[in-house]
Amino acid sequence: MPDVSTPPAPNPVRGRLNSAFFALTAGYTDRRLAVHKRRLFDRPGVVAEIGAGNGPNLRYLPAGTAVHAVEPNPYFHRRLRRTAAGHGIDLTVHPVPGEAIDLDDASVDTVICTWVLCTVRDPAQVLREVHRILRPGGRFAFIEHVAAPGGAVRRTQRLVRRPWRWTFEGCHTDRDTAAAIPAVGFASVDITEFRFRSGFVPVRTQIAGTAVR
Repeated sequence: MPDVSTPPAPNPVRGRLNSAFFALTAGYTDRRLAVHKRRLFDRPGVVAEIGAGNGPNLRYLPAGTAVHAVEPNPYFHRRLRRTAAGHGIDLTVHPVPGEAIDLDDASVDTVICTWVLCTVRDPAQVLREVHRILRPGGRFAFIEHVAAPGGAVRRTQRLVRRPWRWTFEGCHTDRDTAAAIPAVGFASVDITEFRFRSGFVPVRTQIAGTAVR
């Protein structure tokens, strides 16, 4: 296993505010992502979730599922544990960054993440870690917002890039995640682009899909 680095401490104000913000908007975002989550998160086996946050994805997993929640922001942990208990999830919290996951090689069946690769410091390293911890034939299931191809959304992404990144603890509005995932060396990758119908214009362009180890 790689050495586990210490993640930078989240801002004590923004860290708490982000946890509260995503808790308050969970129903709103879930209504728009539920169809993708139901499709992607079936037959999970042992799961690692990168950037588990408050646990909005746990409701899509069968009760009793073993989930390793990789979540370096401690301000999410209380809500995350409460959500897991409410859905009967066997939760283990790993307070480490996605770039250095403290799980053994080929130790999980499924890795999931939603709106995470936009935020991490080194998305290529996170994807290498995903590939490493997946068993042969295991699945990486993801939903991410990405750079728009052009037009008003792309202009808005560029305009708000710096304040958005500050507010949401490093979130980039315009990463090319659709190109980064296949570059890791998965056996197969299936990506669908869709429009997230929302007032949050910078995150309207999204992808959902799976990659098989």
